[in-house]
Amino acid sequence: MRIPKEQIPVKLDVPGAKARQLSDFGTASGVIGAEYFSLGAGTDIAPLLQGLEGDLCQAPHWGYMISGDVVVTYADGSDDRCTGGDVFHWPAGHTVRVEHDAEVILFSPQHEHLEVMAHMAQKLGVA
Repeated sequence: MRIPKEQIPVKLDVPGAKARQLSDFGTASGVIGAEYFSLGAGTDIAPLLQGLEGDLCQAPHWGYMISGDVVVTYADGSDDRCTGGDVFHWPAGHTVRVEHDAEVILFSPQHEHLEVMAHMAQKLGVA
């Protein structure tokens, strides 16, 4: 699920400040990690996820696309295209392909995403 900034409901709009808030944007439990990714065009993490459940990232993420363009594919085969300025929630069971260089901020359940990142590092031979 993704939503452009302009579609997030405005809750406060006063001189010098505007606050937007979207309710019911997913549920998280446990410790959350904050992550900043710089991803080059053509990056496809699918091969690095092979061997995980469903060959997909099993950590949910919430975040903000600073810039760029990524396509997120879910277990059911559906896609989301996230571009600069979008706020997103990627449920567990997804993969990511980068269409244009991207800068992305993620907030993820730390334990689950550390496992995924360790798996990817091992696939890359940097573990």
